[in-house]
Amino acid sequence: MSGDCEWISWLSSNASRMFECNYWPKLVFRSSLQRSNCQSKSCLVTKCKQSAHRLPQNSVLLTLIIKSLLFINLFLIPITSHAFRVPYRYPHYPLFHKELINNSPIAGPAPNEVVSVELFPRDNAKTHHTSQYEIVNNINPSLVIRRGDPFYLALRLNGPYDQSRDKIRLEFMFGPRPQIGKGTLIYLPISNNKDFTKDSSKWDARSHHIDGNQLTIHVHLPANVAVGIWKLRVSTKQQGSRNIRSFDVKENIYVLFNAWNKDDGVFLPDDTKRREYVLNDVGKIYIGSHSKPKGRQWIYGQFADSVLPAVMFMMEKTRLDYSARANPVKVVRSVAAMVNSHDDNGLLVGNWSGNYNDGNAPWQWTGSAPIFEQYLRSNGEPIKFGQCWVFAGSTTTMSRALGIPARTITNFVSAHDTDDSLTVDKFFTKDGEPISDVNSDSIWNFHVWTDVWMSRPDLPPGYGGWQVIDATPQESSDVSGLYQTGPASLEAIRKGEVGMAYDVPFVFAEVNSDVVHWQLDETSELGWRKIKTNKYHVGRKLFTKRVGVDSDYGGISDAEDITALYKFKEGTEEERMAVLNAARGAGLSFLFELPQPGKEDIEFDLLDIEKVIIGNPFYIQVEMTNRVGSVRTVTLSLSCNSFYLTGILARKIKQDRQIIVLQPYQKEVFRIRVNSDDYIDKLVDYSMMKIYAIATVKETQQTWSEEDDFSIEKPQLHINTRGDIVVGREYGLEIQMTNPINRVLTDCAFTIEGPGITRPMQIKFRDIQPGESIAHSLRFVPQRPGPRTIVVVFHSRQLIDVVGSKPVNVIA
Repeated sequence: MSGDCEWISWLSSNASRMFECNYWPKLVFRSSLQRSNCQSKSCLVTKCKQSAHRLPQNSVLLTLIIKSLLFINLFLIPITSHAFRVPYRYPHYPLFHKELINNSPIAGPAPNEVVSVELFPRDNAKTHHTSQYEIVNNINPSLVIRRGDPFYLALRLNGPYDQSRDKIRLEFMFGPRPQIGKGTLIYLPISNNKDFTKDSSKWDARSHHIDGNQLTIHVHLPANVAVGIWKLRVSTKQQGSRNIRSFDVKENIYVLFNAWNKDDGVFLPDDTKRREYVLNDVGKIYIGSHSKPKGRQWIYGQFADSVLPAVMFMMEKTRLDYSARANPVKVVRSVAAMVNSHDDNGLLVGNWSGNYNDGNAPWQWTGSAPIFEQYLRSNGEPIKFGQCWVFAGSTTTMSRALGIPARTITNFVSAHDTDDSLTVDKFFTKDGEPISDVNSDSIWNFHVWTDVWMSRPDLPPGYGGWQVIDATPQESSDVSGLYQTGPASLEAIRKGEVGMAYDVPFVFAEVNSDVVHWQLDETSELGWRKIKTNKYHVGRKLFTKRVGVDSDYGGISDAEDITALYKFKEGTEEERMAVLNAARGAGLSFLFELPQPGKEDIEFDLLDIEKVIIGNPFYIQVEMTNRVGSVRTVTLSLSCNSFYLTGILARKIKQDRQIIVLQPYQKEVFRIRVNSDDYIDKLVDYSMMKIYAIATVKETQQTWSEEDDFSIEKPQLHINTRGDIVVGREYGLEIQMTNPINRVLTDCAFTIEGPGITRPMQIKFRDIQPGESIAHSLRFVPQRPGPRTIVVVFHSRQLIDVVGSKPVNVIA
């Protein structure tokens, strides 16, 4: 008989024994699949019919028996997945294998089957610092635990548990095709030891309490396992038996990084910092200009019910293997790639154009949770739109949701070095006119990214701690070619160690570039002559929210200046050495050589602009001092433009060019006035303005240029509540504002969000007349007690990004 029909012969010779044994359907079907090389029932049926037709004529009775058995086996008796997953292929795991490789067809007595499994999600959450996750507190809660710490589960069995007779194994599975060799399938027998006996880097499980047919189990989860969704199956059998029953636990087990465990790579020893950088779901992002920064409330919302499932969905799209999912360095690098949509249909689409008709304008977002929720509901369709601070806020949310300590950083006057020169280069003609099409280097008014905390075993000692990751799609990474930045060690950035992975040169340039002015010079080898280097313009301030300090609305008293962590103090020998060290490491030291001293006898100063409230005029002023006893003729050009935060020109507002004659030792202040009607209709996102001044001295060919940026300030929303705010009891909230401009505000709307108080919502409002004060009342029913924050954003066609926030305490 052919190989395809061997199983029929075996079936006929063992038919009588199979009728006597409850285990025969599984044996027949498994043997059938193996011997026929079939992968489905339909294939097996076809094979059976073909084989049956080839039997001798005197085997009609046997043919009928076989067909009957096959019909019963395939269609009348349900086939469960457990029959296919019996681990007979892994003889080095001793709990079940001896009976499975035994050729005896006698299955043995029925096991004490599992009836139900209790994962104690709320109790385990208390010890794992995960109680704030909403999916832990839902009607059907999920287990959310941090690796490195033990947790409890309980089994309810069909009968009383007998330690000597009942054998139980936990099977933890990770990913779509779990395998023992890859660490994604864990077979974990239950020991009866009083304590865990294995090394802390190994899985372990012990019986904790026995109460009749209920068994409580204590499981040790190593600190080096992959972070993500794990599944659990429990298999039972009796001692000496091959008869196995398995129970699949439907609920997901979310395993996160553990900043509380010293064996985890993200361990952070300070509990106050853990509360801020892992558990705080409301924070502050600083925007505006270096001279007038302001804080904007941001609801990270890492505990919202849709965020953790969305984060895990995004992690699956990274296609990181098991070992990479266990490595925080690899995970945060993928986070930086997944939060933007450039390469992998990630979370957010970037848009700096000012046209947001087919999505949400970046300034309309009040926090990250609505973005993750929309992404999950759309099955991974990128959400429109984000800019650097929205990318950074979402990156911090994703990091904290995974258990990685994270903080949002703002760099005021941030360089965007597009040609890897570690400088921002500006080019001028022989006459001192700026040339804009030589390269794409730019200076952002502010740029926002995320710092994450972790060890760096891939780098020399001393380079762990805070690491920069950045999801804003500026430039592709120096290693992967994808739009991702980091993790770049802060210590490496501060020292100018540009050879350290990942993307240290790019971040170093963002915070410590020299701004180099080049003038066209055909006699030079480069074709350009360096005429000026500004060593102090870039990286003016680096802010993050201060640990443990609650918001002061739109102010900056809760800001921590961490500039010294990123760079040595400007003008010091250490700062210059770091810059030259970076230049040497990149082979660019010639760019930082000082130009030949020239005749610079006119002193120029572009005066800072004080606070400008929207609707008011302001002045651009340049102070010039002639320090010699000769007449000097100065050609001065001033321009005022509205700019996007990326440093890209939006609209020209005012421009002036004058020739000024300075007498010996004369001091002169040249100024131009900019009225509200000049700029009010030309403002773009965040009302950023940039002043550019350039001057040439006729007698000496001295050239000077300077730039400055500032923001037109907008009114603040005032939010008021009355009386105690109690869980489950309706309360009122009133929003007040005044229209500060001489325009009717149309298409008005409020965006409102408050975790535990209200989900993100948008409310339309009527037109608001010039100078009119309005008050709008709303009613909410709080859902969760404790300190809460309400954030409101107002926007209209004529006036956008007016923000207010209100901290409240909800009583249980």
